[in-house]
Amino acid sequence: MPAKEFEISKTFGVISEGDFQKEVNLISWNGRKEKIDIRGWNDTHTKCGKGIVLTSDEAKALREILNGMEL
Repeated sequence: MPAKEFEISKTFGVISEGDFQKEVNLISWNGRKEKIDIRGWNDTHTKCGKGIVLTSDEAKALREILNGMEL
């Protein structure tokens, strides 16, 4: 299986820190259109965990859901 190529064009923020810090980034995977990406990364961004990739519309829907939650 070939290695995945990615380009992080913007970091929105860090959700949690640890061996892998969970980040929200704008990433292009394998030359595709940039999407919002939430996953854990090591400190050099050479290894990552499983994550979730969202379109702008999906991120807006998630924001509405989170805004409506009582935490």
